[in-house]
Amino acid sequence: MEKEGLPPTVIDCFSHYYRQLAAGESGLISDVDLEPISPKDILDAASLQAYAASGQAAMSNAVSIVLNGGLGTSMGLTKAKSLIPVKDGQTFLDIKLKQAQHRGSQLAFMNSFNTHADTLAAVTAAAASLEPAFFIQNKFPKVLADSLEPVDWPDDPNLEWNPPGHGDVYAALYASGLLDRLLNNGIEYAFIANSDNLGATLDEGLLGYFVDHNFPFMMEVAQRTPADLKGGHLARHKNGNLILREIAQCPEDEIAAFQDIARYRYFNTNSLWVNLTYLQALFEEKGALFLPMIVNPKTVNPRLADSPAAIQIESAMGAAISLFPGATAVQVGVDRFMPVKKCPELLAIRSDCYQLTKNHELVINPARQMPAPHIRLDTRYFGHLDAFDQRFQWIPSLVNCRSLTIHGNLFFDNDVVISGNVTIRHDGDDPARVPAGSIVDSDLNI
Repeated sequence: MEKEGLPPTVIDCFSHYYRQLAAGESGLISDVDLEPISPKDILDAASLQAYAASGQAAMSNAVSIVLNGGLGTSMGLTKAKSLIPVKDGQTFLDIKLKQAQHRGSQLAFMNSFNTHADTLAAVTAAAASLEPAFFIQNKFPKVLADSLEPVDWPDDPNLEWNPPGHGDVYAALYASGLLDRLLNNGIEYAFIANSDNLGATLDEGLLGYFVDHNFPFMMEVAQRTPADLKGGHLARHKNGNLILREIAQCPEDEIAAFQDIARYRYFNTNSLWVNLTYLQALFEEKGALFLPMIVNPKTVNPRLADSPAAIQIESAMGAAISLFPGATAVQVGVDRFMPVKKCPELLAIRSDCYQLTKNHELVINPARQMPAPHIRLDTRYFGHLDAFDQRFQWIPSLVNCRSLTIHGNLFFDNDVVISGNVTIRHDGDDPARVPAGSIVDSDLNI
C-alpha cells in the first residue's frame, strides 16, 4: 500500500481490518444484539418542508457529494455509469451538474481510478458554470482466503486490489485534503448519494431539519418490501446507537430474521447527510474512521470461478451511523429513491413514467396513478446497454403500464403504447418487431 502511494489514514484503516480478520473476526452482527426500529421513532421526510427556509439559507454552506465510482458492469459497460444518457438525452452527470447549479450548492465527485478520466473530460465538455471538486476512492489489497497473504497476480496486477466499498468516502475525503478545504470555505454540511439515483437531491426541507437540530449524521431510509430482502436494514444496537446491518454481515442461520420486513422495516437508501465538523473531529480524535468490517468472499479473478479464493475487505458508508452519537434517520418515499442498476430501471426512467422538471429534478409523471412499473427484460437480448439501445431506439409509452415482461429478440418501432399488465413474447433467435403505433394492453405473441 505504501508503494502504491496510498495515504497513511487508509493504510491504518486496512491494518485495523486485517488484524480483525487475522484474529478470526467475521464482521458478522448477530440478531441478539439488535432491536428493531419502531415507526414512531422515524419521521417522514414529507413532514419536514417547514424547515425549507432554514435549508435554503444553509444551501451555500452545503456540498452534494456524488458517489461516481461505478463502471456499470452489470449493464455491460466499461466506462463511468454516470455518462449513460438517462433522460431526455441527458446523462446522470449532466443532470447532477444542473441540479447543483440551480440550487447554488457546491458539488463534489468521488471517482474511482477507473472513472476519473472519463468524468473529468465529460465535466470539461459540459462547460458547467460551477467547478465541482474531485477526489479518488482508495483501494485495498485482496488477500488469499486460505493464508491471508496478499494476492500476487502478475498476469493482471489490477486484480490484486479491490475497491474498499463506499465506506471509503470518509477516508478519501479526509486524506485528499478536501474535507479541510470544504470546512475552510465555510462548507459545513454534506449530502452524499449515488450518481445513479436522480431522486436523491439536496432537498431544502431535509437540509433545514438537519441543520436546525444540529445532527451529526442522518440516514434516509425507506419502507422495506419483499423486493428489498437483500438490502441493508436499520436497527438499534444494544448499546443504544443506531446501526446498519448488511446481508454480508448477517450470520447464515439468521437470514430469515434479516429478511423479516415486519421486524426490520427500514432499508438504507444510501443517501446520507453528514456534519463535516463532526466528521473532522472524529478523524482528529481517532486518526482514522473504523467502520464495521464487511468480509466479502470472492475469487481473485471474478470472471474465473476456478481462480484462487480471495477475501475483499470492505465497508458500507451507512455503517458510520453507529459512530455518531445522536445520529438519526428519516423515512423517504419513492420520489427520493429511483436508482438505475440495470436496463429494466433505465427503460422506466427513460419512458414517460417520469419527467424532468424545470428545476432538473426527476419526478413521477403526474398522469401516472400507480406505483412504478415492474419490468422484466430478457437478459439475452436486453442485458447490455448497447443491445438495449438497438432494440429501444424509440421508447414506448409506459405511463399506464403496471408491469411489462419482454421475452425474446424483439425490437420496438416508434409510438408504441403499453398499458396494464403485459407480456410480449417472441420465440426463436431471429429478430421480430413491435410495429409502429401499436397499442399493447394485453399479452402479445409475435
